[in-house]
Amino acid sequence: MSESASDSPAAGALDVLRRVFANDAVKVAAMYLAIWVVFYAFADHLGYANTGKLALVRRVTFLAAVYGLVVLALNLHWGYAGLFNIGVAGFMAVGAYTMAMLSGAPTGTPPGLGLPLPLGILGGVLAATVIGLVAALPALRLKADYLAIVTVGISEIIRITYNSPALSDVTGGARGFGNLPTSPATWLLYRNPTDPTSDPTPVGDVLFSFAADYGIQQFAVVNTVYTVGVLAVLLGVYLLLERTGKSPYGRVLKAIREDETAAQSLGKDTQNFKVRAFALGCALMGLAGILWFGMGPRASVTPATFRPNITFYIFIALIVGGAGSNTGSVLGGALFASLLFEAPPIVRSIVTDAFDVQADPANLVEALVPVASGELAPLAGFLLNNIDTLRFIGIGVLLVVLVQRRPDGLLGARKETASSVALTEDTRPTGSTGRGAAAADGGETDE
Repeated sequence: MSESASDSPAAGALDVLRRVFANDAVKVAAMYLAIWVVFYAFADHLGYANTGKLALVRRVTFLAAVYGLVVLALNLHWGYAGLFNIGVAGFMAVGAYTMAMLSGAPTGTPPGLGLPLPLGILGGVLAATVIGLVAALPALRLKADYLAIVTVGISEIIRITYNSPALSDVTGGARGFGNLPTSPATWLLYRNPTDPTSDPTPVGDVLFSFAADYGIQQFAVVNTVYTVGVLAVLLGVYLLLERTGKSPYGRVLKAIREDETAAQSLGKDTQNFKVRAFALGCALMGLAGILWFGMGPRASVTPATFRPNITFYIFIALIVGGAGSNTGSVLGGALFASLLFEAPPIVRSIVTDAFDVQADPANLVEALVPVASGELAPLAGFLLNNIDTLRFIGIGVLLVVLVQRRPDGLLGARKETASSVALTEDTRPTGSTGRGAAAADGGETDE
């Protein structure tokens, strides 16, 4: 008897592969590995030295991690509780500015308080939480688009306040806060964190010596260590929100998202749940602002950094990954930061070098007219020279396709956790007369 198609080695291997990629950790690891391979290949093709290769891979990893962190925070609002918050940038600004003002050097301009960096980070997160609570109490009584209008208004109030000349002695005004604390990575790698020429610590000595064997400079090592720290924070936040989503609290948030009136009819104080979710999400946004703009490589805290467009970028990443999925949030942040945001300028450099495109038409008409006679160089030149603008058109097209073909995003259409244990199995010990493992309230018990 011939072997059936379902029993063939190829089908078996495909089934094993499908089971492996059903694991969320494998999905995320595979995505990051693919990004590293692609951008290393880009750097190698452009002839970068080892320092340049590491710097490019590190930069895209850093952006993927911080985007993933903010998207996770937004997913708690929109994906779990259905709260339409488009003031993300404002809460990021509160976290970054508060940390800078608390931990900046007293001799800087504007002066900081000079507190230890951990206190500055904690203060920034708490400030974002408090602002989130103050905003949530009146705003969460509103629905859908009205809530969106209020949150974007709050974000702009925050940005304009930091930009105000009247507060320039405290916030730096339009020039921003330029005297930021030293990156935490320098505390691990240098004996004197404020002096990069000082002797390295034992850990720094090992890493710098290893990097020197491959011609990698110390600044690239410092930035890479910091990026690894951001990845660790991303993992911690992901695990926290996964636990939150599967808890009774998370299931109430999902019930509010689907039908708040039904949740209220079951005796849940929906306003209290929404306020707590909003405050936690704002705290994580403040932390993301600190890690992204307050302590990262080339850190800078200026009001212009926190314009509404950054909120829209984060929403796009959430839509790509799929609202309601923490894994989708991480993948969406990585895809947006790498392929949609960082890759186009590098692709332009590769194509320009490979084909020596010299044409530079002034507008689209001048680029399209020669196409009728078979000349493609003007069109190619126009596309390459305007790739920074055209990529946003590409993002818009991608959103239209996603809304039409896959409105739930890459991982948004997933089964919700209805109970802390499987409802289809009786896990009671043999002979037990107690009630089943699946409690009627979705897993909560009074014991």
